[in-house]
Amino acid sequence: MKVYLLFMLVAMGVTLVMTPVVRWACLRWGILPELRSRDLQRTPIPRLGGVAMTIGLLVSIALASRVPYMAPLFADSVPWAVMWAAAGMCVLGVIDDVVELDWLAKLAGQVLIAGAMAFNGVQLVTFPIFGVTIGSSRLSLIVTVFLVVGIVNAVNFIDGLDGLAAGVVGIGAGAFFVYSYVLTRLMGAASYATTASLIVIALFGVCLGFLWYNFHPSSIMMGGGAETLGLVLAASGIIVTGQVDPALLGRQQILVSVLPLVLPLSVIFMPVADLVITSIRRMIRGHSPFKADRSHFHDRLLLRGHSHRGVVAILWMWTAIVCVPAVGLLIVDWTRVVALALPAVVVACIITATEFPIQAHQEDSR
Repeated sequence: MKVYLLFMLVAMGVTLVMTPVVRWACLRWGILPELRSRDLQRTPIPRLGGVAMTIGLLVSIALASRVPYMAPLFADSVPWAVMWAAAGMCVLGVIDDVVELDWLAKLAGQVLIAGAMAFNGVQLVTFPIFGVTIGSSRLSLIVTVFLVVGIVNAVNFIDGLDGLAAGVVGIGAGAFFVYSYVLTRLMGAASYATTASLIVIALFGVCLGFLWYNFHPSSIMMGGGAETLGLVLAASGIIVTGQVDPALLGRQQILVSVLPLVLPLSVIFMPVADLVITSIRRMIRGHSPFKADRSHFHDRLLLRGHSHRGVVAILWMWTAIVCVPAVGLLIVDWTRVVALALPAVVVACIITATEFPIQAHQEDSR
């Protein structure tokens, strides 16, 4: 556990140092976005924070390759594939932030990066439930690319408020690390060093470091960095499915086998729900589902009278309520998880409901 904490601190520290450097470079060379009608800020804010986050992530994982305890992981192509894909997604994000790519060109870039990562070993080959396999290498590649690109855009969709995407992914990454680490112990592995645990603890550290500058009022935004976060989160979910050996889990077999699917879904619950509902609302209005506007969950909450920090806190709260019980299922009996989760859900519903002003429904109907 101590070595994982080291990598988390390295990722956080590098991000803390590099973020103001990137911000200074943006201001020095005038790399500032033009304000759009859907933007909330009144003055342009640098949007290349994802560069600092990617550097923090890559430095932390690269350092692990030099640590004897973790070095055996890098004999495989998987961690390298994730690193190269993260770097590629960062470059794509920078290009999009600077010249604003057409959505089709951006999607094509995401597919190519996800495909290259999958081709180099990060593939969803089997569903851990009862050992069901996807069927063929080509189908496995297609399913993996579809999953990764979906999660990438789901995370990107919620990057509309200061600290929202970094907080949601950070909560998810923290939960994912606990799951992966505990799972390794349950499996009785000779070493607790796993690629999935390493990637998500570095991701957790990066999010913590960036939040220092990105929490409202932010001095820098992550821009295309949201897509890098989504890619790494998706990769960790795919990798962790390979850790599950149901034959070694005894009476926990079904529960633990299901969790590799349940947990990634719980982590991206809010982004995916936002992605689906927002896309449907846009199509109903006759617009492209990729046309940016202010119809996301967080935009609608702001229009209903919430404060900026209040909206972020509510969405963080719901992310934690979905993620933590999912991990709890691995550690304690499900009845205890339900007993603790239900009151938390009730309290969260009350807090969320009381935050809405009385005129909310009137505003929605206009």
